[in-house]
Amino acid sequence: MSAWMFRVGDKVVYPNHGVGVIEQISSRNMGANMQQFYLLKIEASNLRVMVPLDNVDCVGMRPVAKPGDVAHILHYLQGGECHSPSDWKGRFKENSEKMRTGAMLQVAEVLKSLLQLHQVKPLSFREKKMLDRAVALLIDEMATVQGIGVEDAMLLLRRHLDRAHLDLPNADTADA
Repeated sequence: MSAWMFRVGDKVVYPNHGVGVIEQISSRNMGANMQQFYLLKIEASNLRVMVPLDNVDCVGMRPVAKPGDVAHILHYLQGGECHSPSDWKGRFKENSEKMRTGAMLQVAEVLKSLLQLHQVKPLSFREKKMLDRAVALLIDEMATVQGIGVEDAMLLLRRHLDRAHLDLPNADTADA
């Protein structure tokens, strides 16, 4: 059985999709076995996902962060440099693995490393998409945890990145 036990109405993070709300806990016959599922509604996309209770840990579903966790992430983003492999293939593999964990710090590491790389050279198409995804995931969770709108969460993120002299590319200039 999973280490996490969620209830209907709980907000959770589903890796690479963002914050969702548990709408229902149901049981289904799977062959000879009865299996229980969480039905999540992902807030940003209105996507609905069924997660077997036994797979919660495997897929990385977790409760949303606490305010102290958000403060830690913002502090991390505004200070120092981070390092990632210099070759594209290794860097992309490492960043993909971090994104799959769904851990807020791992997603922040991907964001920061890609922003630092973007200052030196243009990002590949796939890295731009990963950067966009990292921003969306962080903003989504920050807004939920802080009880603020997505726009305010974006301003908060930009303010902390500015302190590290990192700029988020605008969606319309990300290709430049």
